[in-house]
Amino acid sequence: MNSEDNTKKSPANVKQNSGNKLKIGYIHLSGCTGDLMSFTENYDELVDLLDAVDIVYGQTLVDCWEMPKMDIVLIEGSVCLEDEHSIKELKEAREKSDLLVALGSCACTGGFTVYAKGGQKAQPQHSSFLALQHLVKVDMAIPGCPPSPQMIKKVILAAVNNDMDYLAPFMKFTENKDACGCDLQKRIINQSICIGCGACAAACPTRAMTMKDGRPSFNCDRCVKCGLCYYQCTRSWWPIDQIKKEMGLE
Repeated sequence: MNSEDNTKKSPANVKQNSGNKLKIGYIHLSGCTGDLMSFTENYDELVDLLDAVDIVYGQTLVDCWEMPKMDIVLIEGSVCLEDEHSIKELKEAREKSDLLVALGSCACTGGFTVYAKGGQKAQPQHSSFLALQHLVKVDMAIPGCPPSPQMIKKVILAAVNNDMDYLAPFMKFTENKDACGCDLQKRIINQSICIGCGACAAACPTRAMTMKDGRPSFNCDRCVKCGLCYYQCTRSWWPIDQIKKEMGLE
């Protein structure tokens, strides 16, 4: 599969191609490694994962220098455009994997790296970053800064079991070009479909999103662009375009 192939492969196809276990790879690009720490936090349930998958590639996880063919590759971090090795590795991963998963906010939408210029890295001159979707086709995206260990495990096991209902929101999330409280404001609150449930505020790791008078209140200075508020919103998957069409509004 190349970056211009718009056909999404289901995990069922992947599983049939690889036998009883899915071959999983892990790649770290520009980020804080928090997603890797979250991934490895599944150590107490690692037996369940290893019964379902083989981890065949990944820095610190597998003693393997050449990238093999993989059913699923999890990629953490955004892409530094000054880092030729990262760009090459990302494109090779796209060629050698059936499903490419953006793991964490930096990979999904660029996260804080897109909004910061130098100083936050070991090499400050590396200051231009993009989300994975700007360079290659991304099949699924798991938002969070970082995603919870439980979410990562459930996505992997859903892929093993071909649970497309569970995976559908993660595939849909790849369409998001930005991810912050602005999404919630423009797409949910301004559209008058917010029900005031507080799921967005409960999911926010920095308390950038709080509830005031029964509605979300957003502090952009606290936002780390993780996308969890929009993802956890119970109305974020509301078919607003279809509703408008049926009401004759467009």
